[in-house]
Amino acid sequence: MSSPVQPTSLAALAAAVRSAPRVIAVGAGTKPRLSAAEGLRISTTRLSGLVEYEPDEFTFTALAGTPLREIATALASCGQHLPFDPPMVAAGATLGGTVAAGLSGPGRVRFGGLRDFILGVRFVDGLGRLLHLGGKVVKNAAGFDVPKFLCGSLGRFGVLGEITFKVFPRPPALRTLRLRADGPGERLRIFRALGRSRWEPVAVEGVPGSHDVWVQLGGAAAALDAMAQDILGQFPGVREIEGADLLDGLREFTWAPPDAILVKVPVTPGDTVPLSPALDAIPGVRHQVGAAGAVVWMALEHFGAVSAVRAVLERHGLDGLTLRGDAPLWWSSLPRPAVESAVRLALDPAHRFPDLGS
Repeated sequence: MSSPVQPTSLAALAAAVRSAPRVIAVGAGTKPRLSAAEGLRISTTRLSGLVEYEPDEFTFTALAGTPLREIATALASCGQHLPFDPPMVAAGATLGGTVAAGLSGPGRVRFGGLRDFILGVRFVDGLGRLLHLGGKVVKNAAGFDVPKFLCGSLGRFGVLGEITFKVFPRPPALRTLRLRADGPGERLRIFRALGRSRWEPVAVEGVPGSHDVWVQLGGAAAALDAMAQDILGQFPGVREIEGADLLDGLREFTWAPPDAILVKVPVTPGDTVPLSPALDAIPGVRHQVGAAGAVVWMALEHFGAVSAVRAVLERHGLDGLTLRGDAPLWWSSLPRPAVESAVRLALDPAHRFPDLGS
């Protein structure tokens, strides 16, 4: 495989797109299956750095190849953070790759997902035009909300060059509790009870290899102590070690073997009750239920498990997206939304960007 083109400016990015009939954008390679397509590979890794950061306005603009860890460090210096809690920060994930993959972490339960925080983008479409859509302020209602449409687009409609986000203050303290559950049904009951509660946890995650639930609380330390006592008075559980952020391993997928096929499966909380035992019955498959039952992450230790997993997902009417590993990109034959074809025709009539349909 030839080395990717590495533009150092947005103008050079547009020229690179125009230079070949087929192109695919790549970032730091933390989700390699998403960029496994034929065409000129255009790397955004040299399009890196904060362009603008306004802590008083709670917004920043950065180039697409900026590593998330650099953004997290800059925000932390002002007591702020990306509330949707992006995964794979330590692994080197970039801002543009995270947007294109549409990935959010545990924090989406309380604050919303990635698409709730994106404000504006500059990107190159299939005609090689550098377009600027959205804005750099929170109250922006001009034109179609294309920035949100690009979240999870996998590079099918354009190559991201620059992105603007809004951010939130970082909680001054965190507490993580482990609530015991003896099965997926009890776990679902805990998910639903926490969702209706007054505690407003910042994360509700299934514990890998267990039906238990991790609940993370954020706020003033004194208030967290009171909330923790209240929660543990209503659910059986064990308070974890003070200051330990057990969710780091979930964000970085340390529970999954590094060479495993990694798959994201959007679900509803009710789906997790039959899905968990079905996946547990397949040798070589591990999974973790995240975001209070809104997503299941699967790790397949070998390709031989693919057909069994596909059968389980199809039986439950679910689809999956492979982030890494030699497996189908999509895990079902569910039809793609018709709006995708319309947007593709408008932004990439020459079909420069990959279909990513299989």
